[in-house]
Amino acid sequence: MVLKAVSKPTLEKNGYAVHVECKVAIMRQLRHPHTISLYEVLATRTKIYFVMEFAVRGELFHVVAVEAVYHHQKYFWQLLSSMRHCPSHGVYHRDLKLDNIHFDQDMNLNVSDFGLSALRSRIQHDGMLHNLCGTPAYVAPEILARKGYDGAIMDVWSCDIVLFVLNAGYLPFNDYNVTILYRKIKNLVTRLLDTNPETRIVMNKNYYMLC
Repeated sequence: MVLKAVSKPTLEKNGYAVHVECKVAIMRQLRHPHTISLYEVLATRTKIYFVMEFAVRGELFHVVAVEAVYHHQKYFWQLLSSMRHCPSHGVYHRDLKLDNIHFDQDMNLNVSDFGLSALRSRIQHDGMLHNLCGTPAYVAPEILARKGYDGAIMDVWSCDIVLFVLNAGYLPFNDYNVTILYRKIKNLVTRLLDTNPETRIVMNKNYYMLC
């Protein structure tokens, strides 16, 4: 287990108190073998303490950075198992990335950090979520369109990005300039979904350059 302490005055000053309450509510709903567990929440006059499961083997990000990743299928199925569990309990992660995936003692994958997650109650009258969130290299194109999105389907896109990295060792879209990064994503998706077969992207040796 690990104990995480947060300052109450800091939360209140920055307007994060409600945000933390929402995160706690979400994590208490999610009891799953491949999701980091929140065991207890304790409070004093000035601090809030979170008693959580400890990810002994660290982040997937660090594993990919230093060595080739084996057992891709095992890790991906564990990830999908966790992500299928979330919407069945009215939760959408919305910030799935290598940094938020950890390993336990037996090198089983666990999803963590539900700080940007949304509950089903946040869905608007059109059946969609609308607030912009996520990490640029992992965010789904529909988020950038600002027309509403399905939280569960958004998480599928992020899962696919993780799968790509597990196999390739690098992100399919990457750039220090976020504007250019989004332009790359939009360009690839637009060309893949071109309704005109004459101008649709073809599978040639230069295909990878689009990313």
